[in-house]
Amino acid sequence: MTIKIKKLRSNAVLPNRATDHSAGADLCACIDEPVTVAPGELVKIPTGIAAEPDDKSCALFLFARSGLGVKHGITLSNSVGVVDSDYRGEICVGLCNVSDTPYTIQPNERIAQMVCMPVIFADFVEAETLSDTARGEGGFGSTGK
Repeated sequence: MTIKIKKLRSNAVLPNRATDHSAGADLCACIDEPVTVAPGELVKIPTGIAAEPDDKSCALFLFARSGLGVKHGITLSNSVGVVDSDYRGEICVGLCNVSDTPYTIQPNERIAQMVCMPVIFADFVEAETLSDTARGEGGFGSTGK
């Protein structure tokens, strides 16, 4: 699998895995000066890159970096970002601060991780009925704690 990365800004940092077996490649903030994220605030941070996976049945998924989330309460505002295989614009990361302390993002700081995963393109078909299961319509919390 090859993913072409186009730098849209000269100071952009290419995605990089911290170790050979890291599932995600780190994405860095492509900003000229620090950005402080106040508690409860949402920000959109550019990465300065665009991507093109060579397999159109794969997409790029953005996840929080565990250190930022656990230590500082900085996580993705939409939980998981989805970069479709046909998107060619700049990859930006929506971040939020769920802590009670401001956090300052530095230029070129690692702010998220990107994972390439396969996607199943299902057909959605309207149906009058669905099959019965033991769970049935039991939803939130219906199977226990």
